[in-house]
Amino acid sequence: MPNQTLQNQTRIYLDNAATTPLSQVAREAMAPYFAEVFGNASSPYAVSRAARSAIDNARAQVAALIGAHADEIAFTSGGTESDNWALMGVALANVASLKEGGKGHIIISNIEHHAVLEAANTLKVLGFEVEEAQADENGVVGVEEIARLWKPSTLLASVMAVNNETGARQPAEEIGAWCRAKGVLFHTDAIQAAGKIEVDVSKWNCDLLSLSAHKFNGPKGVGALYIRRNTVMRSLLRGGGQERGRRAGTENTPGIVGLGAAAHHARENLESNANHLNPLRARLESELENLGAKINARDSLRAPHIVNASLPHQRAETLALNLDLKGFAVGTGSACASGAIEPSHVLSAMGLDRETSRASLRISLGVQNTLDEIEEFLETLKKTI
Repeated sequence: MPNQTLQNQTRIYLDNAATTPLSQVAREAMAPYFAEVFGNASSPYAVSRAARSAIDNARAQVAALIGAHADEIAFTSGGTESDNWALMGVALANVASLKEGGKGHIIISNIEHHAVLEAANTLKVLGFEVEEAQADENGVVGVEEIARLWKPSTLLASVMAVNNETGARQPAEEIGAWCRAKGVLFHTDAIQAAGKIEVDVSKWNCDLLSLSAHKFNGPKGVGALYIRRNTVMRSLLRGGGQERGRRAGTENTPGIVGLGAAAHHARENLESNANHLNPLRARLESELENLGAKINARDSLRAPHIVNASLPHQRAETLALNLDLKGFAVGTGSACASGAIEPSHVLSAMGLDRETSRASLRISLGVQNTLDEIEEFLETLKKTI
């Protein structure tokens, strides 16, 4: 049983970029697959065929969210695995070529999630050359940065669609078109984009795309990697023939069903959700600026759910702890980097000095948040600072 005393202390949750609450739609869809339909989807009998049918349906639902074909969706344990697989899978498929002096150059951006950054560091150990495209002061990586770093040996470029700390949208369509023209594979981490903005793998010309269920009201521990047809890459997990031989391991049927249901619900409500979130974000930013805050990446095109604000003369960690004691959950940067004493690498890449970066709060909105909650948060924040 959860500790109700601790759980009930959080009254207003404003850290939806870290995770979102599981929706009723996803919960109800998952329920039968924990008990009644418990079969292994790889087995031939009825209870297993029912599980296989549910997985196939979820695959189609995820594909529809991003404009893909169902057979281009491979299920994973979440965004981190999807990001790792995208980079390492392509690299492993080119190891032989690398040994013969062939393609071995990879471009990432300097504002990527650590799942991409650390995967890229591993590829360096394997002998691949990795270079980082630089973001501008608004946290945006322009296509000219990719072009600047391109070499005849470039085999992959990885640039996220929406930054997880600032909400800044990257020019995925332009980068994808440039990569396609150059014969370079394009991967985008769309973990903060899917379910929040329109994602279309055809318009973006991407060959690989990562997403994670719990960022759009699905369950934790499940995600997907879009792999464009005829993209050559290697599997990371070896064993059985699940996921069309691409990823070994018994499928997490309840999680996959929950991902599919959440993807379908997000697609059906994409416009209405954005119309709900945009006024909340506008109110937040207006009042934060009245308090003297600097809204980071404000001048860029952004997803509707993330506000990153540096409050003068404040330390974000202390401010977040004080807000937590008053019932508010907010972030201070990437959840995977929480506890780190160094300033956010994203804000540093944008040129913010150490003190401004360490004064930065990330307030991220969900469809469950209301204007009354925003007003209560702002009043409490004023008293707290």
